[in-house]
Amino acid sequence: MLAVIRVKGSLNVKQDIAFTLRILRLNQVNHCILLDENPTTKGMLQKVKDCVTWGEIDRDALVELLEKRGRLPGGRSIDKKALKEMGAKDFDSLAGLMLGGKARTGEILKPVFRLHPPVQGYEGTKKTYVIGGALGYRGQAINDLIRRML
Repeated sequence: MLAVIRVKGSLNVKQDIAFTLRILRLNQVNHCILLDENPTTKGMLQKVKDCVTWGEIDRDALVELLEKRGRLPGGRSIDKKALKEMGAKDFDSLAGLMLGGKARTGEILKPVFRLHPPVQGYEGTKKTYVIGGALGYRGQAINDLIRRML
């Protein structure tokens, strides 16, 4: 499962990139979504690579994300009753269901996680992660960024 975070705003963004960001539901900076890894998703991420960063989320980071920023439709936080309705006994089992593909974010929870700006800021919003910036694919390092944004 991929975690995608919007890094840059909407000023001077081409129409086709803005359209792809709307499809991905990344309407504001510091919003995060979880996506399944497939060719369509990878193509969309390549299209918006200059506005977002993404990587594979691990179970521990997903549990923290669900506990602190997961919301139900209507804006309510996730409680024990909601977990029971989803077929999970705690956040760890819910993360296991989501990583196993048995539960999808949009069906259970609000699909967008609203995060804080990262502690100590982004590395640089004009360069890719490979050369020391914040944009593009970052692999497992997305988990550290998510923890800094919670």
